This record gives sequence, structure tokens and C-alpha cells, in this order.
Amino acid sequence: MIDKGQKFPSFHLKNQDGKDRNLATYAGSWLVLYVYPKDDTPGCTLQGKSFTEQKAAFDKMGVKIVGVSQDDVASHKNFCDKYSFTVELLADPQGELLQAAQVGQSEYKGTMYWDRTTFVIDPQGVLRKVYTKVNPEGHEQLLLKDLESLV
Repeated sequence: MIDKGQKFPSFHLKNQDGKDRNLATYAGSWLVLYVYPKDDTPGCTLQGKSFTEQKAAFDKMGVKIVGVSQDDVASHKNFCDKYSFTVELLADPQGELLQAAQVGQSEYKGTMYWDRTTFVIDPQGVLRKVYTKVNPEGHEQLLLKDLESLV
């Protein structure tokens, strides 16, 4: 896992609308980048809904919320549309960012998935906090509380 205080790895990915995104896209803002295993699964849906419900609170703090998984752009688009998500989702089908950020992997029913991990990145692109093996229930509340001392 990359260490706090290090520059977060550069990336070039597409969001659910097919728009190019990179670390510079979010420069000047705090960024919560949350890694989740798979679109349209119970925990991932709960997490996306929770971040969407609290988006105004994050916006008020000047924090951008972005999810990332190995699902492709079309899957992300369907996932966002199905649940009316207002958070951005990045497609990393080759796992390039996930590998660069040294996100762990776990096996579930014979399939390998990226571990639910959250990175808090400052406006200069420096990693300030990492949460591993995240429980999706209530995670957005923990982040809001922790961000009060960072932002």
C-alpha cells in the first residue's frame, strides 16, 4: 500500500459518461477515491447510495467523491442510472490504477476482487489517509468526521 505523505499515483481513466479523467482533473480539491469490488452488488450499491445521499455534505467541505472498480464504462453508466448516483465512477478494467495504488485483492467464490479501500487525497495530489478492508455501512459518516480535521 502506498504510504501517507506520498504523491498519489497518476492515472488516466474514463468515467461513467466516457469522459477522460486523471489526477489533475481533481487538482485544487480534496478527493475521496473509493475502490469497490463490483457494480450492482449489495455492498457496492449501499456504498454508492450512501455517498450520493451525503454528496451535499462533501460538496460543502470542498471534497470530491469518486468511486473506482474494474467494471467498464457501460457497466458504470448502467449502475449510476439504475440507482441515480450523483458520484462519479471511474472504469479501471485493466486494474492499472488499482495496481499502482497497491490495493489488495481477495478471493470470493473463486473470483479475485479488489479490496474495498478508500484514499483521501489533498488538493496537491498527496495521499493523506487510507482506509483498508472498508465496511460500506456508515463509511461515508466516518469519512465526513475524519475530513473535518483534514480539510
